[in-house]
Amino acid sequence: MTRIIGLDIGKKRIGIAMSDALGIIAQPVETISREPASIAIEKIKQICKNNEVKVIVAGLPKHMNNTIGEQAQDCIEFAKNFENDYQVIFEDERLTSKQAEFILAQTGRKYTKDKKLVDLKSACIILQQYLDRK
Repeated sequence: MTRIIGLDIGKKRIGIAMSDALGIIAQPVETISREPASIAIEKIKQICKNNEVKVIVAGLPKHMNNTIGEQAQDCIEFAKNFENDYQVIFEDERLTSKQAEFILAQTGRKYTKDKKLVDLKSACIILQQYLDRK
C-alpha cells in the first residue's frame, strides 16, 4: 500500500503527517511555512514523490454549524494545487487544534510558545481520523 499524507493548512503554517506503509497509523513529518506558497507546494509535492504518496487528506475547517467559511475556502483553494497529481480528500477538522493542544498539554509539551507543535499534531489527528474511518 502507498502512504497517505495529511495536511493541516493554516494561514501561516502547514502541518504535515504521513501514514505508515500499511495505512494504519498517522505519524508527524514536519511543519512548513505557507509563504511563499510556491515553495510550500513544491515541498509537499517532493514529500509525496519521495514516499510514493497517491492520496492527500486535507483538513477542512468547517464552522460548527457545518458551513464552509473563509478559512475552509482558503484550504480548498490551496489543495487545488495537488488535484492534477494526487487524489485530494477533505477531512472535517473541527476542534482538531483544541484536541491537539489538549494532547500536548497532557504530555507536558510547551505548545503555547511553539505553535508548530499544534499544527503538526493537528495534521496527525486529521489523518488518523481518515485512516480510522477507512
